[in-house]
Amino acid sequence: MRSEKADFKDHFSGAAATYAAHRPTYPAALAEFLAGVAPRRELAWDAGCGSGQLSAVLGDHFERVVATDASAEQLARAVPHPRVEYRRAAAEQSGLADASVDLAVSAQAAHWFDLPRYYAEVRRVARDGAIVAQSVYNLVEVDDAIDLAVRRFYADKLGTYWPPERRFVENEYATLPFPFERIEAPRLEMRATWTLAHFLGYMRSWSGVVAMEKALGPGPMAALERELEDLWGPAGGARDVRWPLTVRVGRAEGRV
Repeated sequence: MRSEKADFKDHFSGAAATYAAHRPTYPAALAEFLAGVAPRRELAWDAGCGSGQLSAVLGDHFERVVATDASAEQLARAVPHPRVEYRRAAAEQSGLADASVDLAVSAQAAHWFDLPRYYAEVRRVARDGAIVAQSVYNLVEVDDAIDLAVRRFYADKLGTYWPPERRFVENEYATLPFPFERIEAPRLEMRATWTLAHFLGYMRSWSGVVAMEKALGPGPMAALERELEDLWGPAGGARDVRWPLTVRVGRAEGRV
C-alpha cells in the first residue's frame, strides 16, 4: 500500500465481497501468542487488515484494536467486533499517536507495503518494547490430488497474471526485509471446513484469478471447477482445508 490512499496498489477492492465471504480466518493461537509476547495488551494495530480476518481475532485478546486499510470497499465488509475500530488509512501513514502501540501486525499484507516507510511508521507508533509481527500463507492444502490440480492451475494458468509482489508470498517472506530483533514464533496453521463452492469462491478472490478473468474471461476457472468436481467428493460436500502459516515476530524499537 502507498501513503496516498488513491495511489495504493489496489488488487482487491473489485473483489471485496468475494474476499470477505471466502478468505479464511486466522487461528486464535496466533492472537494468543502475540498478546503473550506484547509488553501490554492495550492497543494492537493491524495494518492492511482487508475485511478483518485477523482484526476480530485480535479483539478477543487486546483491549483495543485499530485495523487500517486503504480500501474503503474492504473496510465496508469488515468483521465487526466491539473492541475493533476500522479506519481507512495507508500502512505507511496510520494516523496513530506516537508511542501508543503494543503490537504492530500485518497478515497477508506486508508484501504490498512500502516497507521502509511502513517500518518507520511502526517505530514511530511503537511503545517501548512493542512487538512487530507479520504472517503469510502460500497455497491451500486439501489432499494430494486436489493440491496437484491447484498447483498446476497456479503455475500454468496464473503465472503471468500475478502481481510481482506475489513472489514474496511464494518464498514465505524469506526475502522480504525484516530489520528487527527476532523472537521465535510457534508453528501454526489455519484450518477450515469448506464445501467445493466455498473453496472455488476463495480461489476467485486471488488477485491473479481476478486479473486472469479480466483478460481471458471465465473459461480457465470453469475448467478447473470441472476438474475439482471429479476430485472433491460427493456433491462437493464439506472437506478440511489448511494453510501452513509463516509468522515473523520481532521487537520494535520503541520510544522512551
